[in-house]
Amino acid sequence: MLQFMPPNIDIPIVRDVLEESHKRALENRQLLNKHHIFAVNLMSSPGSGKTTLLEKTIPLIHAQNLRCAIIEGDIATTLDSQRLKPLGAPVVQANTQPFGGDCHIGAHLVQAALKFLNLEKVDILFIENVGNLVCPAEFYLGEDLRIVMLSVVEGEDKPLKYPLMFRECNACILTKMDLLPFSGTDIANLRRNLLNINGKLATLELSARTEDGLENWIDWLLQQRTASL
Repeated sequence: MLQFMPPNIDIPIVRDVLEESHKRALENRQLLNKHHIFAVNLMSSPGSGKTTLLEKTIPLIHAQNLRCAIIEGDIATTLDSQRLKPLGAPVVQANTQPFGGDCHIGAHLVQAALKFLNLEKVDILFIENVGNLVCPAEFYLGEDLRIVMLSVVEGEDKPLKYPLMFRECNACILTKMDLLPFSGTDIANLRRNLLNINGKLATLELSARTEDGLENWIDWLLQQRTASL
C-alpha cells in the first residue's frame, strides 16, 4: 500500500544539503576567479558526444596558446579519462559511485578535484558531468558557462520533456549533425522547441566526427571566455 507524507512536514535535511552544495560552489567560484580560470560545465544524456567533443576541442584550444584541464565525471570507470589523457591536458576523474552513485557531479567533488590540479597552469577548465538530462541542471558547481549537448538522434522533443536543463543552460550544442538525414528528427521543430523553453539559449550545430561546425564552436567559446575576463 502506498503511503504519502503530509505536505506540511518540513524536511530540513534536504534544505541543508542544498545550502551546503551552494556554499561549496561559491568557494569553487572564488578559487577559480583567483586564478582567472574560465570553467565550463558540459551536460547531456549519455552518448551525446561530450567526450568526443572534448577530444576535438582540446587540441584547438591548445593551438590558441591556452591551457586546459578536465574534471571527468562518471558513476564508475575511468574509460573517458583514458580517452582524454593523450591530449596533454591534466584530467582528474570524479566518480560518484563511492558516494552512492549520484547522477551528477556535486560541488564537493569539484572542490576535491581542484586540489589535484596546478591551477596556475589552467586557463579553461572543462567539467564533463555525469550523463543525465535531469539532475546535473539542479546543481551549481561554480562554473562560468553551462552547456547542454543534445544529439539530433535523440529527437526534437527532449527540450519539452526535460525543460529545466534547457532553461538553466547558456547554450545548447546540437551534436551528430552528420546523422540528421538518418535520424527522422525535424530540425526546425527542434530549434523552435529550444527557443520556446529558453529564448536566450545560444544554439550551435556541429558534427565532431566530420568536424563541421567545430570552428564556430571554438570561436564562440573563446568569445565567452573573453567576455568573462
